[in-house]
Amino acid sequence: MRGRHWLRWEVAGLFVVIAAGNLLHFVYEWSGESPVAALFSGVNESTWEHMKLLAVPWIFWTAVQTLALRGSGVAARTAGLLVGLAAIPILFYTYTGIIGRSVSLVNILIFQLAVLLAFGVSAALQRRRWLSAPLWQVLGGLVLVGLAVLFAGWTFAPPPLPLFVDPTTGMAGIPQ
Repeated sequence: MRGRHWLRWEVAGLFVVIAAGNLLHFVYEWSGESPVAALFSGVNESTWEHMKLLAVPWIFWTAVQTLALRGSGVAARTAGLLVGLAAIPILFYTYTGIIGRSVSLVNILIFQLAVLLAFGVSAALQRRRWLSAPLWQVLGGLVLVGLAVLFAGWTFAPPPLPLFVDPTTGMAGIPQ
């Protein structure tokens, strides 16, 4: 996965993930709160649902890119996603802990930064051909599938943890 062709896919993916992630913030509401839309879009203002806004388009783009390029970048893409997903709660809880409140503009910037960080890690790993062995590809694919299942499932049945609680309503997941 070297050369300009790969780089064009990465740049396109960066824009796709940022645009799709921002749009997915509103899809559940736009759909009239459809359970189908809930599988892949944010359903509340919890940190978990904001992490889903990165995970869903990232996993989709990884599948498209992997099929199109017939490459072995799944493990590197998975590592990038995990770094981006970790950045969202770390940055959010750090700044809100310092200033004592959430600021919408900062939350949007955190999402953008997490996407950039995820793509940076993924690109660096792919450029160095780290995690390129077939076993890593299988493990990366399994982790992506597992994350997709968790993001969909925990929307409907979230664990009783603060990460899943909407700070504006005090509710977690979809109100039953």
